[in-house]
Amino acid sequence: MLQLSRYPFHTLKTVPQTSDNRSTGLLLQAGFVRQEMAGAYIYLHLGLRVLENIKRIVREELDAIGCSEILMTSFGTREHWETTGRWDTMDNLFKVEGASGKYYALNPTHEEIVTPLMQEFIQSYKNLDNCAVYQFQTKFRNEARAKSGILRGREFLMKDLYSFHRNSEDLDIFFEEVRKAYVRIYERLGLGESTRYVFASGGAFSKYSYEFQTDLGIGEDDVYVCSKCGQAHNEEIIDPTGFVCVECTSKEHFIVQASEVGNIFKLGTRFSNAFGLGYTDAEGKKQEVVMGCYGIGVSRLMGVIAEKFMDEKGLVWPENVAPFSYYMIVIGDHLEEAKKLAKKLESEGATVLIDDRNTGFGAKAGDTDLLGIPYRIVLSDKTLAQGGYEFKGRKESESRIVIL
Repeated sequence: MLQLSRYPFHTLKTVPQTSDNRSTGLLLQAGFVRQEMAGAYIYLHLGLRVLENIKRIVREELDAIGCSEILMTSFGTREHWETTGRWDTMDNLFKVEGASGKYYALNPTHEEIVTPLMQEFIQSYKNLDNCAVYQFQTKFRNEARAKSGILRGREFLMKDLYSFHRNSEDLDIFFEEVRKAYVRIYERLGLGESTRYVFASGGAFSKYSYEFQTDLGIGEDDVYVCSKCGQAHNEEIIDPTGFVCVECTSKEHFIVQASEVGNIFKLGTRFSNAFGLGYTDAEGKKQEVVMGCYGIGVSRLMGVIAEKFMDEKGLVWPENVAPFSYYMIVIGDHLEEAKKLAKKLESEGATVLIDDRNTGFGAKAGDTDLLGIPYRIVLSDKTLAQGGYEFKGRKESESRIVIL
């Protein structure tokens, strides 16, 4: 349990005028984040708990399909980036000079790191039965302008997964497993009904890549949705002559503003070719490894969830994501009763924040709504005289007494 009387951070009375959008403003006001500079944020205790809850859900779903978690370096060598030809072609690549005069990249993505790493472990087709590794890592992107809060920053937390296969058929099978895992992730985060599977540009890798886009009413992408079959398309692949659905060829559509919360790519042999990553097949012949990559922006998801569910009073976190399950307000000399109740709730798997500050009920109730914690409990002389505590859900208008 967390006692606010012993907590170093506090909420603000108003939304900072410098915030890029309302959700980022609420995260600042509620004490989840602080802005270090444009595009870079510090995650305070409450914000970190939200990030960890998102990571936990992502981790559970990836582990369930046989992926292995690792942690790679944030730095990449210039040589590796030159090997793939991206040192001079990636516009938003951060380049830093070391003390020895050597240059390094602050990685926005990790193909240049993971591909040579896996050369040590992939020699035979037997090494490719189930070869998929992922990480949660801070990424860097040298954006010219960073004006979307934590939705798009110069520094951000991302989950990236890389898979290695004997052939494109094996990749296709695993690709579908990851797609289904992503669907489960967004459902558990509370975004399932508003997140679409979107055809997008495949760039240098394939005709199409695939994105997961959450309808927000704001966002950097216009998503064209087929009125007949429901397939979604990123604006970047729409023919200038007009919309034609890639699935059913219908021209009828509607447009939604959305924010990308994940992407999955079939890389093919683009990076294995560059680094010479191959394997020996069952006949003893040398073959190229086929790769896939799969990203989820963890810090962006926090911003998307905040934007999606906020109301006029403040943040509204889904239960699986919220920093705490319960916000317990203590009025009067009832801290020990509050701790006893908190321990009981924690034994049942819940998490509890106790507001035992020496402030009035109005200030505490206001912070309850601002922080967006799912359930509010009030312990006071009045509630205890009725044999219990006052209980109210964040989205409910009425409270009720629950008997202890």
